[in-house]
Amino acid sequence: MDITTVLTTLLRDGFILVFNQDKLDIVKTAEALWAAGIGNMEVTCRISKPTEKLARLRQELPAFVAGSASLIDWPGMLKVYNKAHADDPLPTLQQVVDAGACYLVSAVNFSDAGYKKFAGKIALMPGCGSATEVVTQFGKGANLCKVFPAKELGGPAFIEAIDPALHKTISLVPTGGTNATNIPDYINAGVLVVGGSFSMIEKATMQKIIAEQDYKLLAKELTAAKQLIDAARAKKYPGFDFARASLEEISRKTGRNFNVG
Repeated sequence: MDITTVLTTLLRDGFILVFNQDKLDIVKTAEALWAAGIGNMEVTCRISKPTEKLARLRQELPAFVAGSASLIDWPGMLKVYNKAHADDPLPTLQQVVDAGACYLVSAVNFSDAGYKKFAGKIALMPGCGSATEVVTQFGKGANLCKVFPAKELGGPAFIEAIDPALHKTISLVPTGGTNATNIPDYINAGVLVVGGSFSMIEKATMQKIIAEQDYKLLAKELTAAKQLIDAARAKKYPGFDFARASLEEISRKTGRNFNVG
């Protein structure tokens, strides 16, 4: 899947689900997302056997934009972790790409070697905690920059504070503590894509979804999140149809550059 298609999907969706739940079926979760009007999710490497699950998802739903997350693109750290977790090691960037990852996400920066190998070929979303990190990672080839942990960094106020210093050019993806209360504030601050996990869903409802494997209920909850994002974007960009827009049209309308071409 080419990088333009992947980025266009993320931007049309406006939401990236962080799949970090071993008790849910990965394919059925993707189908619930599709039912909610969302065509992507990131598969974290904090679940068991992430590359196997990612490969299965890509094989069974090849049109679904599946990314890989919680990646550590630093050999020294990877070696230390994998020595202690030899039964279920963290994969490398190349291993998740081989498994079919359409985009790569990390809670921390990607290495220069990672950019040299994958920039311009696979959509890259490094984790950043400062304006300097955002600019540095974008300059090396990042397409979007994950702001993590968004809540602890200051939430929407943090985005509003650093965005002018970035000349409102780089698209930031807040992840961590996003919910129905603050998502409209993030969108109003200029965010085009919000990252969120199952913790966005009310705890009792999520327990029911897991216990009963109720993917229709999951789709209902995800639809509510999608509708919230769509409503906030319609208010921010009246008359603009993200669902039909091309990457170039989104860039022109929002002033954001996605490091493609």
